[in-house]
Amino acid sequence: MQKYLFLLLVGLVSLNAQAQRIITGTVSDSATKAPLAGAVISISGSSAQTTSNAKGVFKLTAPTTAVTIQVTYSGYGKRITVVQSTNNTVNILLARVKQDLRIKDVKRKIIMEDEKSLSEVVVTGYASPMKEVKGRVAATQISPSTSYPGTYFAPVDNTETYNPINENNFHTVSDQPLSTFSIDVDRASYTNIRRFLNSGQLPPADAVRVEEMINYFDYQYKNPTGKDPVAIYSDMAVCPWEPSHQLVRVALKAKDVPKENLPPSNLVFLIDVSGSMADENKLPLVKQAMKALVQQLRTQDRVAIVVYAGSAGLVLPSTSGGEKKTILDALDRLEAGGSTAGGEGIKLAYSTAASNFKSEGNNRVIIATDGDFNVGPSSDGDLLHIIEKERDKGIFLSVLGFGMGNYKDSKLELLSDKGNGNYAYIDNFEEARRTFVTEFGGTLYTVAKDVKLQIEFNPKYVQAYRLVGYENRMLQNEDFNNDKKDAGEMGAGHTVTALYEVIAAGNNTEAISWVDPLKYQQQTIIGGNTAEVLTVKLRYKQPQSNSSQLLSQVLPWKNQPVTATAPDFQMATAVAAFGLLLRNSEYKGQATYDQVLALAGKAKGEDPEGYRAEFIQLVKKAMIIKE
Repeated sequence: MQKYLFLLLVGLVSLNAQAQRIITGTVSDSATKAPLAGAVISISGSSAQTTSNAKGVFKLTAPTTAVTIQVTYSGYGKRITVVQSTNNTVNILLARVKQDLRIKDVKRKIIMEDEKSLSEVVVTGYASPMKEVKGRVAATQISPSTSYPGTYFAPVDNTETYNPINENNFHTVSDQPLSTFSIDVDRASYTNIRRFLNSGQLPPADAVRVEEMINYFDYQYKNPTGKDPVAIYSDMAVCPWEPSHQLVRVALKAKDVPKENLPPSNLVFLIDVSGSMADENKLPLVKQAMKALVQQLRTQDRVAIVVYAGSAGLVLPSTSGGEKKTILDALDRLEAGGSTAGGEGIKLAYSTAASNFKSEGNNRVIIATDGDFNVGPSSDGDLLHIIEKERDKGIFLSVLGFGMGNYKDSKLELLSDKGNGNYAYIDNFEEARRTFVTEFGGTLYTVAKDVKLQIEFNPKYVQAYRLVGYENRMLQNEDFNNDKKDAGEMGAGHTVTALYEVIAAGNNTEAISWVDPLKYQQQTIIGGNTAEVLTVKLRYKQPQSNSSQLLSQVLPWKNQPVTATAPDFQMATAVAAFGLLLRNSEYKGQATYDQVLALAGKAKGEDPEGYRAEFIQLVKKAMIIKE
């Protein structure tokens, strides 16, 4: 009898252990009470994990026993909370981590936290340039502060690098009627700026690439309807930060391709596992990002994993996307340590991709790193030579940047530009989800390569013009018809938006770096289309072709306030103005944060993913920091 009672008891315990519940809650800023979208909520000792939505709300499947949940968000201190078995609702307030975090303030916060719901508080600065602080700090980790006697700060070794940006000037149409540049769908600058603002800092001016900020957002441009994979749209309105000028928008939309119709992929994950990647927002976040991508792969897709630290190695040979457990297990085994042989890793990754090349498929190396190459062929020239050579063979490169403090934006931007791929900065799991889940096709599948734009302005209507952003994408006018000249790529469903600030003909604006009038040239308006302000010309190549196709469209003169335009135009304008303010640009004119908020608020619309609402919160943070 006792034997049966014992078995019954074991069975009841087993059933209870398997029982589950749903924990719901919110994640908010402790100071502003604003919801935090994309915070990562996980259960300690378990693989269970979720993220908060645009309203900061989350749902997490958990055992019926008491559990310890961990909440992390870029720029905020980590929160570890015990949720009792009788409690299925928990609301988390995260505190922003400041760069000059005083050790004694950390200790005071640990003592003052509510012990009923919080078993441990761990304050980290992983989204700002500060060492992690956990309870007791070794004497070698801290140094005295001259500003606060008796107070110590964690030392900061910030070696982040950014390429200098020399803003585009105004050009007179009588002297330079053509403007030519390569399109850019990267958005690393925006997420990097978000990381700075969420950590209570303004970004360095050279970290602000306005075109990447504009192109971070989804725009509802119409899908191409003809044989071409790209469609052109254009519009104009009064420039809000300089009302005596006009603002011209040139927009592109790449065709959408259903996931089931995408060509098979031959992917190689090239993952930096050097010692600099040990921080929580580096290798652990890399694993989360790659796992999100693996879940999207099909049986016909293949993936290999190459890692590099002191040396490079093949962790996983090319494996079918249907063998998800094998791929995920290989990712789970990765650990950080050693120096960084980035060049050797790139060589091995390309060699692996070439061994499994798909002639009619998508062949791509995806590198995940902080860019801190310091061993092996690490010069920009050596790496670019490798990448350009493989690009010409049909193997493209996408770059994912992670981390802070030693982040090498300058190098990663350059590598992606030469690799016919895109460049993203992943600051939290929500951004990883967007890159590899929401925009899976656009991230990995090129529908048009070497995409260039050339705008010809009509001197009858335009006196001068200035391209907003794209400083590192400018081309010579003769490059437009040169099919050997590399340019940007567009993935399935991608959009591109460019803005020109235009001074109308007859405007009495003082000369802006005018050149002397040309003696022998005469401007002639051809044809009778006197209402044409400009002509947009676009060249692109099919992914497997070396010959370009030409598209063109004209824009008639319009005089309307920007508030009368489509919400997408207003949103792009708001983001551009914000970028000018963050750069403290000499061309910011009358732009103000309040003006940006008004435009963005009007353009917010349905905003299903919450990106435009998040932008508004970032503007408000910048206003506070600026003060």
